Amino acid sequence: MFRRLISILLLVVISLSHLAPKAAAQLRSSGKRKLVVQVSPEYPALARKMHLSGTVRLLATVNAAGKVTKTELLGGNPVLAEAAADAAVKSRWESGTAETKEMVEVKFQPESD
Repeated sequence: MFRRLISILLLVVISLSHLAPKAAAQLRSSGKRKLVVQVSPEYPALARKMHLSGTVRLLATVNAAGKVTKTELLGGNPVLAEAAADAAVKSRWESGTAETKEMVEVKFQPESD
C-alpha cells in the first residue's frame, strides 16, 4: 500500500513538472571581484506564464565581506527584476578591503521542450 502511494505521488509530481514551461536563468558578474557563490535566480511564475525572456542588468554594492548591501536596476524587464536582485543578494563575492560596485547580468530564457 505504501509503495503504491509513493508511486502515485511520484507520477503526479513528474506529470505536473511537465505542465509548467521550463526556464533557465543565469547570473554573471563583470567587475573587480570574483563571484564565489553564485545563486541561480528563480524564474518568476508570471514570467513563466507570459513566456518572458531577457536580461536584467543590476549594479550591486558589495561590502568588504563580499555581501551585497544594495542593488540598483539598470535595465531589463520589471517582472524579472526582483528575482534577479534576490539572486544577486544571495550570491557572495570574494572578500575585499573596501566596498565596491559590481555589474551583474541575469539572463532569463524559457527552455523549449
